[in-house]
This record gives sequence, structure tokens and C-alpha cells, in this order.
Amino acid sequence: MTQAAQNDRYLDRLAQVAVHTGLNLQPGQDLVLTAPIEALPLVRRITAAAYAAGAGVVTPIFSDPAITLARFQHGQDATFDCAADWLYQGMAQAYAGGAARLAIVGDDPMLLSEQDPEKVARASKANAIAYKPALEKIANFDINWNILSYPSTAWASRMFPDLPQAEATQRLADAIFAASRVTVDDPVAAWAAHNDALRQRTRWLNGQRFSALHFRSDGTDLTVGLADGHEWHGGASTANNGITCNPNIPTEEVFTTPHAARVEGYVRSTKPLSHQGSLIDQIEVRFTGGQITSARAARGESVLQKLLDTDAGARRLGEVALVPHSSPISQSGLLFLNTLFDENAACHIALGQCYSKCFENGAQLSGDQIAAQGGNSSMIHVDWMIGGAYTDIDGILPDGSRVPVFRKGEWANAA
Repeated sequence: MTQAAQNDRYLDRLAQVAVHTGLNLQPGQDLVLTAPIEALPLVRRITAAAYAAGAGVVTPIFSDPAITLARFQHGQDATFDCAADWLYQGMAQAYAGGAARLAIVGDDPMLLSEQDPEKVARASKANAIAYKPALEKIANFDINWNILSYPSTAWASRMFPDLPQAEATQRLADAIFAASRVTVDDPVAAWAAHNDALRQRTRWLNGQRFSALHFRSDGTDLTVGLADGHEWHGGASTANNGITCNPNIPTEEVFTTPHAARVEGYVRSTKPLSHQGSLIDQIEVRFTGGQITSARAARGESVLQKLLDTDAGARRLGEVALVPHSSPISQSGLLFLNTLFDENAACHIALGQCYSKCFENGAQLSGDQIAAQGGNSSMIHVDWMIGGAYTDIDGILPDGSRVPVFRKGEWANAA
């Protein structure tokens, strides 16, 4: 089989995984799909698979790097405080009406790295404000949704700058296909087995009822208090609309909600964070009373500071996730410059918005109740990696006793 034929076969499988495992799209259900224009081959396959599964209306929305750059190169200054509110309101309306959400990522992670950071920050904030009504439907897990990736040439060239473009793109494609479990004959069955393994982890953690987690490694001594009534999730989960889906393809994490006011200590990132076209590296922050009180980065510090100033919740945590150093994405040795992949290579925390599903009976809780139990609210949700081969984690029980959770980057006794 030629390389091109094999790529086509894996894209076909990825489309099936997206529709049947990632989304578990239901007969008659509409689908809102966003993607970079280069991902058109995958979009076409997903659209065909969706209609074959009985979808209602599939609506694709495309982005293009040249069009994105044109705004920053030629747009009037006032426009960077504006966003397409009408589009996001329409998306929120679609989700309220029962539509599913699929995002294909593959944009150049450094597309905006040479643009005015002030304009990038303003545009990002305006977009976050406009997107919030739609984001809340996703963050609250009201709908079935999924994110997966396509190997774009620009992304590949950023990852493998010393390789010819075709070779770089193929290496990225190989990595995406392997991490997405479509290189096996029955990827849907492979995902079912993987979900079972993640479910065992969440059951153990939920049975422990830890009040906090204590992270220790070089440059990190961080105690993350867990929200009252928190619940661990990982792999497939059931949305509030009753549909079980896999929000992230790939995924290696189990995660829950921290208490926004109970995070203390200091932490150092273990991998660079690619955010809004900029690379933020060697992040070091200190938490006091749940809030970041000091922050620095060896690279991209101005971007980090603007991110932290987005709103009142941007300096507090909305997620804590556990990923063993032996995860396939970690062992690949690749830095993807893409949070969907890089967060599945290491334990991580997320600034900003919490997930309401990570509470017991979260679907029945109001926003005020979630806040009272320690859930954070923000216009952002930005993950960054804090785990590695030497990370130790203890679970702290309500009586103050400790249970080993991770030792040297691996699960200790959460089998």
C-alpha cells in the first residue's frame, strides 16, 4: 500500500472515530463543525460519515491563515476590540437546540507570533467575551462535543523545521494517527478499551474523596485544594443531553475541578505553552489563597501577563489533570505545540473556567452553587503542563493523612 493510500485509510478511520466515538452523533442531530481550510479532506469525510449516521444538518465553518493574518496586517485599530458576536450567538442557539459541536485543530501554532502582541491580546479578549455564551454550553457539558486534529503543513513545519515540508507533514500525520488510535484495524474498539482503563482510574480517585493534591518536583511545591463535591472524569463521559461522547481525541488524562480559593505554593511548567500564536516557556507562578500573586516566564512573559489579566477568574484554576509520564504522547518525545496533544503528555492545570460536569450532580447545580463549592468562572480555559518523570503527587484526605497517587511520574497505587 502506498503512503497516500494509507493516509486516506487512516483519515477514513479518523472520521469514523470522530462521529461514532468522539461525538456519538445521534440520528437527526445537527452538527456545527469548525476547521482550518487545509483540513477539507477530513471535513468531507466527517460530513459523509455524519450523514451516513443519520445527522440532521452539518454546518462547516472554516478558517484560513492568510485571512487571519490580513486582519492583523491591515485591520483598523478599533476592530481589535470587536468579534463576530452574531456568529457565536448563532452557535449558542444551535447548541441550545440540540446540535453537537466538533472542532478540528491544525492551525499554525505560531501564526501570530510576529504580530503586535497588544492587538493579539485585545482580539483574543474580544473573541472570548463574544464566545462565552457558546463556550458555556461546552464547558457545562450541555452537549456532546469533540476536538481532534488534522496534520497541516504549517503546523508540521513548526514541529519539524529541519525536515522538507512533505516529510515533516508525514511525520505529524503519523503522530496524529497513532495518538488517535486509528492505526489499528478496529479503532472504535480500541477506544472502548482505553476508556475502560481511564474509568478505572476515575473510580479509584472518586472513591478516595481527597480534599487536596500535593505536587512536588523540581521547581514545584503546590497544594491544589479540590472543590467541594468534586468528581473525577476521564475518557468517555455522558453529557447533560444524555449522550456519551469522548470530548478529546486523543486523551490520556483524568481530571477534576480545583477549589478556586484553596491553591497554595509555587509551580514551574515542564513544557512550553503555545497560546494564541505565541510560545510561553518556563512559566513560574506562585499561588496564595487560590490566586496567582506572582508570575514570570523565560519567553512570552508579556503574553502570560495579558492572559492573567483577562478577567478576575483568569488567575485561578479551573482544572487539574493527571497524566502519567508513560503516556504514548509523552513517550513519542514530540512537542506538538498544540495543547490538545501536549496536555496529554503530562499532568497539567488550567487557568480559568471550570467544568460543571466535574461536580457530583453537576447538571443540577446553578452557577451560584458551583461557585459556592469552589468552581471558578472565567472567559478563558488555558491548560499548561506541570508534570514529568520526577513528579510526585500525594492525595490529602480530609483528616490530613496522605495517600501516594504518583511516584516519579507514574501512578502509585491507583490501579
